[in-house]
Amino acid sequence: MDRELYVPRSWTSDPDRCRDAGLDLDTVFATKPELATRMVARFLDAGHLAAWVAGDEVYGGNPKLRTALEERGTGYVLAVACSHEVTTGAGRFRADTLTKKVPKRAWQELSAGAGAKGHRLYDWAVIDLADPRPGSRQLLIRRNSSTGELAYYRCYSPAPVPLTVLVRVAGSRWRVEEFFQSGKGLAALDEHQVRRYASWSRWVTLAMLAHAFLAVVRADEHTRPAPDALIPLTCNEIQRLFITLVVRPVHDAAHRLGWSEWRRRHQARSQASHYRRQTTQA
Repeated sequence: MDRELYVPRSWTSDPDRCRDAGLDLDTVFATKPELATRMVARFLDAGHLAAWVAGDEVYGGNPKLRTALEERGTGYVLAVACSHEVTTGAGRFRADTLTKKVPKRAWQELSAGAGAKGHRLYDWAVIDLADPRPGSRQLLIRRNSSTGELAYYRCYSPAPVPLTVLVRVAGSRWRVEEFFQSGKGLAALDEHQVRRYASWSRWVTLAMLAHAFLAVVRADEHTRPAPDALIPLTCNEIQRLFITLVVRPVHDAAHRLGWSEWRRRHQARSQASHYRRQTTQA
């Protein structure tokens, strides 16, 4: 939807270097959370709707970003470090210290979303935070039932929401990361050398447009039922078909579509096998 280029302070403090790279002379240093705040504001000001924002520790640990979202009434589930401090009714504690105080009965096993090899199941607990301002604020804790690994999230919503909603939003961040990986692999999002700002801006815009094309076609395909024993078309498969059928056709269309059907049938069997094994283990 939008993009910003992170420019290090060593660049913004050197006007000649900025000018040679095609940057505006008034370019000032901005942290990644500041760039994120700027993009979210543009998105919402343009009239788009977004009930939630998700992000990793870089963004969750930034109070200005959290405040900006709260002022707009936009909910968030942002990861924070184990050393992050929060205020509860019993006082101020580190996130990892609070985890030790959570009783066993407070943990719930919930899915953070469906993956290629089954549901992403974790143990979850939530702790209400003390804050006089309007809105609901919690510390969400995720625990890997196999390894015991912990992850922490600062949460905000204009009105109280169930734990299942917070878990769903926390799990949505995986889709964001997968989308970045997909953009790099399918649309060459990361293959620009970033020597001049204008060329970088054009490259990223075209890469995002190409990726948006794949995503829209995929979404349209998913509104229709997939043939039996086939997974729905993925962005990878759509790109492969587009190149082989439109850009540089080598074999006839029936040959290419036959291979596409074989791949999707094989992936459907693999996916079904993973889900059956997970159900059996449960």
